[in-house]
This record gives sequence, structure tokens and C-alpha cells, in this order.
Amino acid sequence: MPACLCLVPAPWSGAMSKSLKRVRAALETAGIDPDIRETALARTAADAAAALDCDVDQIAKSIIFAGKTSGQAILFLTAGAHKVDPEAAAALAGEPLGKADAALVRSQTGFAIGGVSPVGHLTQPRAFFDRRLTQYDVVWAAAGTPHHVFPAEPNKLAQIAGAELADFSVP
Repeated sequence: MPACLCLVPAPWSGAMSKSLKRVRAALETAGIDPDIRETALARTAADAAAALDCDVDQIAKSIIFAGKTSGQAILFLTAGAHKVDPEAAAALAGEPLGKADAALVRSQTGFAIGGVSPVGHLTQPRAFFDRRLTQYDVVWAAAGTPHHVFPAEPNKLAQIAGAELADFSVP
């Protein structure tokens, strides 16, 4: 394993970001032990899976689209090796979808692109959860920064994210 992908158990040496604090609080409120791990790099699902020594599809990617009609952020939690099918996603959302820019993501979720967590949003977006993630006992999701992740049981994660189980991803 490359040295840059090592895990560092909490607590961390640096100050905890506001985003990370919101995720920790959301997990604690939901009754989940916030076993947040710091990685030197987890910007991609492959990076995170390598750092965690797990299957790439155990990484729950948070993909944000912008509703073209509503202007709202819409969250799709997708298995790591898969992509969101834009047509299936638009059908679920009930409106055409476009790319969410960094300003929309930050203003509506409170997270920067690359560290969007499924929980702890400033404004809870409508959310959909890739059914593929439920084949695992544990999945890993971003904890509010590009360098932090946390484990959760998939159905519990979908529940606390307010996400609807759905089929919308393609390899």
C-alpha cells in the first residue's frame, strides 16, 4: 500500500473543521459511533478503497446534481465503481438535472466538492441511495473533507441521509 494512503485513527493532530464537526454530530445524533478515519488521500473511490482495504463498491460516493427546474441540490449516493445514469437520475428526481457547481454544492450542503458527506448538510437535499451498496455489511462515506471517511451499515446510512433506495447507477 502506498505510504500516502495510510489511515490515521481519530483523534487527529489538527483542528477539526466545521464540516467534520457537523458530520460527527449527525452520526452521534443518529446513534452511530462516529468512527471517522483520516486518510492522506481519499478524493476518489479507488483511493479510499485502497486506503481502507475494501472493495471499491463499498465506497458510498456522494454525487450532487442541480435540479434545473428547482435549482436545488439533489444527492445520489452511489457505489464507488459505478456512475450515476443521468436519465435514471432525472426520472427519479422528477426534473432535468445539470452539473452542480462548487458554489451551489457549498451553499446548499456546506461541503466542498470532494468531501460531500451523506449526512450533516446545512440544508438536507433530496437524496437517493444506490441499491448496490446494500450488498455489503459496511460501506464507507466521506466525512465532510476529502481526507476523512466513516463506516456505516448501508440501510442505516440511507435512513439517516433521508435517502430513497433506488436503481440509478451504471458501471
